[in-house]
Amino acid sequence: MKTAVTIYDTTLRDGAQAEGINFSVADKLHIAHRLDSFGVHYIEGGWPGSNQKDIEFFQRAKEIKFAHAKLAAFGSTRRAKTKVEEDPQVAALVDSVAPVITLVGKTWLLHVTEVLNTTAEENLAMIGDTVRYLRSLGREVIYDAEHCFDGFKDAPDYALSCLRTAAEAGASYIVLCDTNGGTMPSDVLRITAKIKETLVDTGVQVGIHTHDDCGLGVANALAAVSAGATQVQGTINGYGERTGNCNLITVMAALQLKLNIPVVPEESMRRLRELSLFVDGVANQRYNIRAPFVGVTAFAHKGGLHVNAINKVAHSYEHIKPELVGNKQHVLVGELSGRTNVMLKAKQLDLELDEKSPETKQILDTIKQLENEGYEFEAADASFELLVRRQLQKRKAFFELQEYHVSIRKSQLHNYDTCEATIKLIIDGEKVYTVAEGDGPVNALDAALRQALSKHYHSIQHIRLTDYKVRILDSDTGTAAKTRVLIESTDGVETWTTVGVSFDIIEASWRALQDSVEYKLIKEHDGVPVKLKRFFSHLAHDGMEKFSK
Repeated sequence: MKTAVTIYDTTLRDGAQAEGINFSVADKLHIAHRLDSFGVHYIEGGWPGSNQKDIEFFQRAKEIKFAHAKLAAFGSTRRAKTKVEEDPQVAALVDSVAPVITLVGKTWLLHVTEVLNTTAEENLAMIGDTVRYLRSLGREVIYDAEHCFDGFKDAPDYALSCLRTAAEAGASYIVLCDTNGGTMPSDVLRITAKIKETLVDTGVQVGIHTHDDCGLGVANALAAVSAGATQVQGTINGYGERTGNCNLITVMAALQLKLNIPVVPEESMRRLRELSLFVDGVANQRYNIRAPFVGVTAFAHKGGLHVNAINKVAHSYEHIKPELVGNKQHVLVGELSGRTNVMLKAKQLDLELDEKSPETKQILDTIKQLENEGYEFEAADASFELLVRRQLQKRKAFFELQEYHVSIRKSQLHNYDTCEATIKLIIDGEKVYTVAEGDGPVNALDAALRQALSKHYHSIQHIRLTDYKVRILDSDTGTAAKTRVLIESTDGVETWTTVGVSFDIIEASWRALQDSVEYKLIKEHDGVPVKLKRFFSHLAHDGMEKFSK
């Protein structure tokens, strides 16, 4: 796909410099495959020669046939007073067999004299020699002008001479790097335009590489594009050293959907959220729910006036259609909500409500009362659905709690901790009593509940708790504080969240746990008589799957 702006991804090298991120070789290969299928133009695999992992990556990457992207190896210009053919770091770049070599070189005189401890003239020779040598071997060379904006402000003529040297030696792109991340968008715009104008006779393309130290990584990249830059470098989800790099997820959406500059195929853009989630998963990073375009709250609406408006005209409070980036609209319910919030939220859950009905008002009043007590339904869709079903008398009673008891025994003498839970339920008129142990009181209670229900509802065995959050609501009351518990559960197909509130953390946990189980059972049995569903479940469990169908 031809585009006016190419996307250069450096997640595997620059992104890996972020605190808490450590990619394995397998991780890097997985991400490279996904980036290629998404449609980015360049993938920077790492710095061969700097570590064994990057050496192995490029060895294994030789077997990969990329459909869209060019693989780039990153390195620096030759050392001072060293022949380029004899520089081991340059040799490692050549050995990588990457078709593209990205060279970083000094542009700021301060770094030339105080960091490299060499002369201005020698630095120019280092740039020119290395670019020419790699071009003579048939490689495309991208020159990353480190500290370009700081260098231009300090000594513009020398900075421009560095860039011109790389361009005349054969670089395809001169990439302007805001390495310290401290340049303002107005300066990026002005300096990029000046450099573009000065280098126009060389025919070289200008790119931009920004960092997010001032929270301006994306803004600075867009400013450079406005000034004529035709390549944007960055990382997925903005990973990077210190506060991170330009976030490619955000900048790709902004370029294509806001500035009408196509960068990837339209069908790829619809997988933007999927790409963001994928890389977060591989990097073992918690997803940013407030990420622009792709965060779960990016198109979330809570205020009653806003929700009333989007019910009539969606784009009145949404700058793009959420599905363009693979996202969707979320209607939140809470103390700021109106009837439209409740109606639309119920509709998203396939529950029909009339906005003006008494039931809708009753549900809204109940929500506001419960939120005043400490409940929060924004992140607990499952508990919200159960509340609506209860008000509409559509909430099935799968079991009735008679009592539960949790005990903790700790023995310093024998060095053991034991948590035990007993539970008494009534299921279809039958009294069920179970005892179970667990790693903690909530785990023990969960085990006892599963054990009690599993004989009647086999699907309960598939539920797994994936997250457990506790929030103290009024900490100034000390140990008498009210507690809110959020439990995230999954059956391997769907994930849902429930909430419970109480002055007793065990009771709050029980309420969230009970909602979690009831939600699963409602989804499993909705629309089918419980006893009939259970009959088929028993048949399937006994291996008579064909007959049960």
